[in-house]
Amino acid sequence: MKELWDLFFTFAKIGTFTFGGGLAMLSLLQREIVENKKWATDEELLDYYAIGQCTPGIIAVNTATFIGTKKRGAIGGIAATLGVIMPSIIIITAIAAVLNMFLEYEIVGHVLAGIRAAVAALTINAVTVLGKKAFVDKITPCIAIVTFALSFIFPSMSPVWIIIAASLLGIVLKGGRGLCKSGQVKGNKEQ
Repeated sequence: MKELWDLFFTFAKIGTFTFGGGLAMLSLLQREIVENKKWATDEELLDYYAIGQCTPGIIAVNTATFIGTKKRGAIGGIAATLGVIMPSIIIITAIAAVLNMFLEYEIVGHVLAGIRAAVAALTINAVTVLGKKAFVDKITPCIAIVTFALSFIFPSMSPVWIIIAASLLGIVLKGGRGLCKSGQVKGNKEQ
């Protein structure tokens, strides 16, 4: 039971201090889940995050569910998911109740601008830290460049299609090379 509460409160803390959506939570996830709790490696976190990006739903919720499930099965997934969404539900409900009264004040606009700038900085930091783990050979930066180009050239393209394209590119570029090295392709050609 203690582990379930730990999952819940850890993700509640992440959910409380994540402004700006799933990308903004990446640096918090890396620090809490990888460095502090050691519930996942950087590579696993990147995998969960990538899968969370291309599956239906909110990235933060999907990632929390994956990590909670890894740690304690289905009940762990539920605890982590409830932890990450609970602060948002409470905060959004409170803000929605009073926001219209304060939107006209100039200082509120300044506060929101400051939050957006901080979220951008946290996102860049997370990408830098986790990017070092993602680029494991000469091919993975090429896949990242192609992925970035696709998202830049086709901004309205769904991230799902971009991730599928990157996955296929990874299979073609890395998978074929791995088969040749293992002798599977060579063995099949001889048959």
